[in-house]
Amino acid sequence: MSTLRFTKDHEWVRIEGDVAVCGITDYAQKALGDVVYVELPAVGKQVKQGDQAAVVESVKAASEVYAPVAGEVVGVNDNLSGEPAKVNAAPTGDGWFFKIKPASAGQADGLMDEAAYQDYVKGLAS
Repeated sequence: MSTLRFTKDHEWVRIEGDVAVCGITDYAQKALGDVVYVELPAVGKQVKQGDQAAVVESVKAASEVYAPVAGEVVGVNDNLSGEPAKVNAAPTGDGWFFKIKPASAGQADGLMDEAAYQDYVKGLAS
């Protein structure tokens, strides 16, 4: 069973201890195509749930990446600056974007679980 939670904007979050690891979904990376650049937030930045936290650029378009939970950015995936294609290769693995220390516990609980997200994505295709 996946521990990921998802937003309707196609971000995912995985709680690891007291930190939320965040990125974009496989659906989002496929829709974008080849990722060529990722602009990450500054460590220490305070974000509200739903705030723009990063930007991802592909050969097709640039898209905003929103914070799935509120809190302080405590880490970013510096590997993406040299290898943005990791977003395409492993969107929920090595292609993570940033880590947030949530302002309050349980914020991710209100997001979709994997089954609900898959149903949501299927609904977009019909």
